[in-house]
Amino acid sequence: MSPRTTDIVKVGGVPRCPWPGEDPLYLAYHDEEWGVPEFDDRALFEKLILDGFQAGLSWITILRKRENFRAAFDGFDPQRIARYNERKVAALMQDAGIVRNRAKIAGAVLSAQAWLKIMEEGPGFSKLLWDAVGGRPIVNRFRSRADVPAETPLSRALSKELGSHGFKFCGPTIVYAFMQAVGMVNDHLVGCHRHAACAALARPHG
Repeated sequence: MSPRTTDIVKVGGVPRCPWPGEDPLYLAYHDEEWGVPEFDDRALFEKLILDGFQAGLSWITILRKRENFRAAFDGFDPQRIARYNERKVAALMQDAGIVRNRAKIAGAVLSAQAWLKIMEEGPGFSKLLWDAVGGRPIVNRFRSRADVPAETPLSRALSKELGSHGFKFCGPTIVYAFMQAVGMVNDHLVGCHRHAACAALARPHG
């Protein structure tokens, strides 16, 4: 692998991954959230649902609507979402503050039901996810955007596992983006100031 870090950009003199550009919201997300290990069951559910809504769109589109999503979906409380009926789905389809896609909304309801079942009868959502990486983040050392995969054998396996439990909109590419976001894998480029910071958080959990 080339030692060059040509994809690194500096915004305000700070070396970062290139994908946030100079958008303040995106920069804050990159600097404060992306790649930080998340172990909370509900927070992980929220992120997976939002990643499902992202399918076919850019993440910044979802990020700009995130607070609207949280309001519309009752703070991403799985117990409440699991009980959504057709009237609630119809109301969400009229909410211009979110992505109005009936299949994705219905998928969120089914995913909430799957989450509840795992929490009640299975290992718990966080444990199910983190067991896939041995309970600790995978620290990659990519130097270029071209090196970062869109999916991996691990994301394909986890996608299949989630699908078997009834989760929707969790294909291998969505799952890999989710794994990056919640710190299951550290895909900050090695020249980014967040790579080492997130790598320092890569300790066993549970």
